[in-house]
Amino acid sequence: MKIKSILVSQPAPAVPEKSPFHEISTKYGAKITFRPFIRVQGVSLKEFRSQRTEILEHTAVIFTSRSTVDHFFRICEEARITVPETMKYLCNTEAIALYLQKYIVYRKRKISFANGTFANFMELILKHRDEKLLLTLSEPHKPELPMTMEKLKLDFHKVILSRTVSNDVSDLKPSDYDLMVFYSPSEIAALTAAFGTGNLPMIGTFGDGTTRSAIEAGLTVQVMAPTPEAPSMTRAVDLFVGKINAGQTVEPVQVNTPRQSDEFIKAQEAKPAKKSRAKKPSSAASKSKSSASGKGAVRSVAARSAVKEVKKSV
Repeated sequence: MKIKSILVSQPAPAVPEKSPFHEISTKYGAKITFRPFIRVQGVSLKEFRSQRTEILEHTAVIFTSRSTVDHFFRICEEARITVPETMKYLCNTEAIALYLQKYIVYRKRKISFANGTFANFMELILKHRDEKLLLTLSEPHKPELPMTMEKLKLDFHKVILSRTVSNDVSDLKPSDYDLMVFYSPSEIAALTAAFGTGNLPMIGTFGDGTTRSAIEAGLTVQVMAPTPEAPSMTRAVDLFVGKINAGQTVEPVQVNTPRQSDEFIKAQEAKPAKKSRAKKPSSAASKSKSSASGKGAVRSVAARSAVKEVKKSV
């Protein structure tokens, strides 16, 4: 068997020739079809206000995607909210942080970003735990981040700025493809809702959450990213297609590792408690001590003088 046709659940690139999937198509002679299974819709101003979220009561905003950045500033514009220059922004990746330049002047003191991993992002958030945090989300969303923040008792408020809805894909025939690639749990839900779980081609998934959703839905996942060997989806597909076309057997993906949120909580609990430093005496206390020691010195000198006078008289 050879992989001749691949469906990617993503919008078609503006310049197909610059897409990494174009290289796979050229390398293996496979046809690549781009077809989004979902789309993101922003909430209305009325829906936003029904959540009773006061943006200006917060000092830092957390972004996990570029779509939430767009809808955050759209809501601010519609509600006539002027975001202060002192507002801080915590982003999951550098790409999201740079995307903020579309709306604000990029300043390192205001914008911080992680490397895309859950643990690194949580470490970044913990560094700003003294801020009043606003967590922007899309519905549905991965529960790990808000759940972990709740367990760590951080001062935050979450707000839904957009919703993911399924596209009409009833005209598709899964049998026309040898491999279908998905990037989010919502796409897996849209796939199973439209075609069930039987008679599907091989499945590829990006991210731990997407892979878990596919396996829990009863699907067999043949290729997954990111991994140490394949940090990107295109690299994972490249390696997979190469093995299948060479006649090699590839075992289905198994997810046996604990959830990232559970691992992070355990790591935080395992950290030794910080030793409390002894408080330095206040200036008033130190002054009283020095005054007392000074008085004591004066008394001791006076006492020695009195003894000398007694000896002379004797």
